Amino acid sequence: MDKDVEAARTRRPRVRRRLLTASVAGCVVLGGVLTLLPWGGSAGGPSAPAPGARALAAVTTGVPAALPDLAVLIGEREAHLREHPDDAESWAVLGAAYVEQGRRTANPAYYPRAERALRTALRAKEPGVEARSQALGGMAALANARRDFPAGRQWAERARQLDPRRWTVYPPLIDALSGLGEHEAAGRALDRLAKLGPGPAVRARAAAVYRDRGWREDAAASLSDAAADAGAPAERAAYLERAGQLAWERGDREAALRHFQEAVRTDPDQRAAQAGQGRALAALGRTTEALSAYRAALARQPSPQYALELGELYDSLRLPEAARVQYDLLRERVRAAAAGGADEELVLGQFEADHGDARAAVRRLRAEWRRQPGVAVADALGWALHRAGRHEEALRFAVRATGGTPGSGVRSAPYAYHRGMIEHALGREGPARRHLREALRINPYFSPLHVPAAKRALAELGEPSVSGPPGR
Repeated sequence: MDKDVEAARTRRPRVRRRLLTASVAGCVVLGGVLTLLPWGGSAGGPSAPAPGARALAAVTTGVPAALPDLAVLIGEREAHLREHPDDAESWAVLGAAYVEQGRRTANPAYYPRAERALRTALRAKEPGVEARSQALGGMAALANARRDFPAGRQWAERARQLDPRRWTVYPPLIDALSGLGEHEAAGRALDRLAKLGPGPAVRARAAAVYRDRGWREDAAASLSDAAADAGAPAERAAYLERAGQLAWERGDREAALRHFQEAVRTDPDQRAAQAGQGRALAALGRTTEALSAYRAALARQPSPQYALELGELYDSLRLPEAARVQYDLLRERVRAAAAGGADEELVLGQFEADHGDARAAVRRLRAEWRRQPGVAVADALGWALHRAGRHEEALRFAVRATGGTPGSGVRSAPYAYHRGMIEHALGREGPARRHLREALRINPYFSPLHVPAAKRALAELGEPSVSGPPGR
C-alpha cells in the first residue's frame, strides 16, 4: 500500500466528513441512474446490462465509459435518431457519447459532431428539463474537453441554474473552475456536489480538487476509495490511472507503475495509463519497455502531450531524428485539434519554449493566459518568458504557479524546477538552490531532460556561503 494512502487512513474522518455527509442521498442517486436505462430496455432479470446500456449509464452520470460500449451506444442512438429525429434526449445522449469518444481517443473530429448533436437537443421545441439539463451538461463537458474553460463554466452554470439539485451538473463546473485557476470556487462547488451525491465519481472529483490544494494524502485516499467502489472496469481503470499519476508526481516510480499496469489490465483501452507506464519505466531505467509503452499509447490515442514526452525521452537518449518525428506528430495533432475546435496552445507553447521558438511560445501563452489564467498556463508562460530572456517577468508567473494563486497549493516538481532556474538566471542563489532542491525532492525523476539540468544548476550554485548576505 502507498505511503500517502497509509497516512491518509489515519486522517480518513476528515475526508469522510467532506464526502460522506450526503450518504442519505445515495438512494436518490441510485434511483436517478436506474431511470437512465435505454429506451426499450427491461428493468427485470439478473442478466448483465448490454454494452449500449452500460455506456448510457456512464455518459449520463459523468463517469468514464468503455470504448467498445461507446461505439455500440453511438450506433444505437444514430439509428434511433434516423427514425425519430425529434427525440431531444437521444440527441443529448449522442452528443455526450461523442464527447467521451473524442476524449478517450484524442480524436477532435468527434467534437463538431458532439456540438451539432447537443445544439440539436437544445433547439428542440419541448426538450424537457431532463434532456435540456443533459444537453447543457454535455456542452460544458465538450468545452472542457476542448480546453475552453470559460465556455465550460458558462455552460455548467446554465445547467446548474436549470436544475441545481442534479449532482451531475457540478463535475464539469469544477473542471472548468480548476482550469481557470479559480480553486476556491472549485472547492465550494465540490462542497455542494458532496451534499448531493456520494459515490466513486464524486470521490474522484474530490481527489482532483485536493491535489490542486496540495492535499496529496487526501487525494490518494479518495482515489483509492473511488477505484475500490467503481462500478465498471473502464471507470475503475480511469481512477487507477489518476492514482498512478499522483504517485508519479510524488516520485514513487514503483507505485505509479503498479497503478498504471493495473489500469491497463482492467481496461486495455486506457491509453493514458499506457503513457504513464512509459513515464515510470523510463524513470526506472527500463528504456526499451518505456518506448514500447509510449508507442502503444500514441498508436491509439495520439495525444500531443504523449508525443512531447516521447520526443523528450528520445532527446535524452541522443536520438534527435526519432525525437523530431514525435515533435512533427505533436504539431500535426495540434492542427487537427484546432480544426475540431479544441485548444492545444498550452502543450504547443511548452514545446516551442524548449524545442522551438521561445518568443512564439510567449505570444501563444500570453494569449492563453488572457483567456484562461490557470496555474498550468502561469507555469508555462513563466518558463517561456525565461527561455526568451525575460527573467524578471518570468518570475512573477513562476511565483503564481508555485503557490501564488488563492486556493492552489499543488506541489509540482516541474513548477519548482522552472522557478529555481529562473531565479538562478536572476542571480538569486538562495531561492534558486531551495526551489531546485525542492523539485528533486518532490520527484527526482520528473523529466529525462530537465532533471540533469537541475542537477547541473545545483552543482554550479554549490553550497551556500556562511558569510553570504541573507536571502541569497
